[in-house]
Amino acid sequence: MASAGALRAHLMAARLAGPVATPREKSLRSYALFAARDPRQTLGLDPVGAWGFGELLTLMADRCGVSPDPAHTSGADVIDPDCTLAALDAFAERLARAAHDRVPVLLGTGHPDRLLGFYASLAAALSAAGCVVLTPGYGRCVDVPTPFGVRRHVLRYAGGVAVLRPADAGGAGGPGVHTHSPLPVRVALGAAAEQGGVLPGLVVGDHGFICGAGQLGFEAIGLGDSDDPAVFVAEAEGRVAVAVPVDDSVRADEYRPLTRYVLSRAWLTE
Repeated sequence: MASAGALRAHLMAARLAGPVATPREKSLRSYALFAARDPRQTLGLDPVGAWGFGELLTLMADRCGVSPDPAHTSGADVIDPDCTLAALDAFAERLARAAHDRVPVLLGTGHPDRLLGFYASLAAALSAAGCVVLTPGYGRCVDVPTPFGVRRHVLRYAGGVAVLRPADAGGAGGPGVHTHSPLPVRVALGAAAEQGGVLPGLVVGDHGFICGAGQLGFEAIGLGDSDDPAVFVAEAEGRVAVAVPVDDSVRADEYRPLTRYVLSRAWLTE
């Protein structure tokens, strides 16, 4: 079984945890925007609590390990690797339960350039264990607000993982586009619900994929960076079952040890 100590060392060396690439200024700005209920930061979540800036900072310190000091306003942000490991263990337990019960699963990512391989490996392992990996709404259009106006995208699946691609990209477009929007998962779940289709017993992903699914009442687990307060608020309010604090912007191959660790803990094989 993969060693927690070895993974902890890797998390630090790859800057997946410990001092990470996310600037402190960016995280604090994200907390302020969430406190103001800016949809760019709520990610489809309609929080029950007030969640002012100070309350968010306290939550993120507890769940991620960022500094709780509001006077600490610059430099690299920090994710506590022990928080990451504990959450990965809980993440793996939820995967193991899904595999045991053979529930239908839906996976999606807003970081396909970095995290597609991680989720695709989980999709393959869950499929091999007897879970149906759902791909509802393939090819449907999703109009997503961007800083440059509303842009039309298309919902696609790569390795069983939902991603967005530009509508004008045809069969190209690389692994997909970066998005925090909850619209893709809403389109996918809406398509699954049509005509009595199969609905997921578990949604796995990040950003709007898990916040959007959790808001609609689906069990959801996934990853969140130190500047993604919505993911951890959703966990605190019970809309996301497990939120794993980890930097989401390192090289794609650096997530391979996380994949091996999770699959090992969940008694799954690729």
